[in-house]
Amino acid sequence: MKHFLSIIVIILGIAGVSSMAIPHTVHYHIENKGISVRVFYAEDDPASYSSYEIFGPGDTIPHQKGRTDRNGFVSFLPDRQGKWIVEVQGESEHGLHSAQIEVTVDEDLFMESFKKPLVARYITGFIGISFILAVFGIWALLKSRKSAP
Repeated sequence: MKHFLSIIVIILGIAGVSSMAIPHTVHYHIENKGISVRVFYAEDDPASYSSYEIFGPGDTIPHQKGRTDRNGFVSFLPDRQGKWIVEVQGESEHGLHSAQIEVTVDEDLFMESFKKPLVARYITGFIGISFILAVFGIWALLKSRKSAP
């Protein structure tokens, strides 16, 4: 009987030690929700691996920060409604560029709207006006040289 009890204690001890040796597992859950922002310099030139920070409504400390993926995407899952700010800083051949994107999140935690900066909304108009002013400037410079004695 003593041997039987000793064997049971040894088996239970081995079982207890071996259960502690089982590695921890990583669990995950996939949800089909969240907000994604694509950041790019030109349609075929994504702001790959650019740093970003996301601020929730009234936050002074970032809710999330990191780098965009290879395709220039930033994705986040808001935890409350309101105006969220995504600040992205990317570096291209022409130097450091930044963008600040405002995303309004509704009570169901889905995107209600987003706001582009003034330049982004009217970029073709700004380029057109700049081109016209450049042509006028060159014309005025050439005319002033011709009329000088």
